[in-house]
Amino acid sequence: MMISAAVLAEICSALPLSGSIYIWAAESAGPKYARFFGFIVAWWSCTAWMTFAAGNCQTTANYIVSQLNVWEIDFPGGASNDNIKFRALIWAISEGLLIVSVAINYLPPRLYSGVFRFSLFIMMLDFFLCLIWLPIGVSKTYGFRSAKDVFTMTYNGTGAPAGWNWILSFLFTAGTMTGFDASGHIAEETKNARIVAGKGILSSAIATGVLGFITAILFLFCTPDLGTLFALDAPQPFVQLYALALGKKASIFMTIIAVIGLILNTSIAIVAASRLVFAVARDGVLPMSHWIGQVDSQGQPKRAVTVIYVFGAIILCTILPSQVAFTSLVSAGGVPTIAAYGLIALLRFTMTPNHFKSSYFYLGRYAKSFYFVAVLFNALIVAVMLSPFFFPVTADTFNFASVIFGSITLFGILSWYFTPADKWLRREQVLQALHAADVPEHERLDPSS
Repeated sequence: MMISAAVLAEICSALPLSGSIYIWAAESAGPKYARFFGFIVAWWSCTAWMTFAAGNCQTTANYIVSQLNVWEIDFPGGASNDNIKFRALIWAISEGLLIVSVAINYLPPRLYSGVFRFSLFIMMLDFFLCLIWLPIGVSKTYGFRSAKDVFTMTYNGTGAPAGWNWILSFLFTAGTMTGFDASGHIAEETKNARIVAGKGILSSAIATGVLGFITAILFLFCTPDLGTLFALDAPQPFVQLYALALGKKASIFMTIIAVIGLILNTSIAIVAASRLVFAVARDGVLPMSHWIGQVDSQGQPKRAVTVIYVFGAIILCTILPSQVAFTSLVSAGGVPTIAAYGLIALLRFTMTPNHFKSSYFYLGRYAKSFYFVAVLFNALIVAVMLSPFFFPVTADTFNFASVIFGSITLFGILSWYFTPADKWLRREQVLQALHAADVPEHERLDPSS
């Protein structure tokens, strides 16, 4: 993940633009194939970021309704996804949470910095409560798992071969392996973006990697025995885990912290997503681009925010007919971003290995090694996310993420085919950007050069 972040930071520093990731892909491909890969990654990225908002809202709703299981409150028809009434409850809560998350994005820009700071405070509070309070509670209740269990024990509940079953464990952390490119999407609104945006990518990956690793090990030690673990039947089992370790009342407090953090997390994700959607629309790639690609009197892409809300609200409606359909859509949402990371690294490795020398984070002689490793790593994660989660595969266990991902890619190809070359990302524009990215900053600032 850190190597992927270094690859993205390198090109972000050379091309600090809003909607950056599809521009990075286009420029990485070079003049001949820039438009083709630019269109594909534009569709990949927009779908991924807009789907993320809906998925996060449903995750937040799961935390809330899991309190029904903690307090053993009977729900008509049962509190399970097989019950249409229960799915309707989750859907209604999710839609409400989406409205709240989007509404925060309509705050004046001068107030939004406070949202960022408060979000960071809530996330760190949650982290330290899990780091300190949860272990204390576990030590006084059901006790810790042994180091042997944590580091050597495996369980095959997928039916997959042992090796692939172990590889599928990446699904647990897949959500933390994406999204660290967000600072690049707001680069045009960032002072000294050539350095700050790239540092944002690197620091995000480092923080996620370090804190995520600590959290994963902590939860493994704090997990009850498998019999108890598999008996947790709430939509979000961690809520029941908090109740077991800390008590029912304490689980309410931890749920509130998680819910507030997730709402703010969704809102901040919409900030990055709206800039991406705005930039893609500004360049004429999306339907209704002329309307979407406009800003308000304060320079904010509020129409792009509205589009994200409408898209997310529609996606959430798939919860009603089938939880499997919604899960497939959300899981497919993570694939395009990780695929884009790998594609950019592949294009840098094969098409433009010696360009973007103006980058503050230029990788130099290590560049090709970084590109190669990033390609392999992201290809593995994409394979995991597209893989069936249970074997043998049936109609009920088929992972539709591959179908959805293929459809999104097809939309990108069709957009490239039917959009005239003079309408978006003309060859001379690509050449101009490549040249600018290769000229050191001091030469660009020197009139005599």
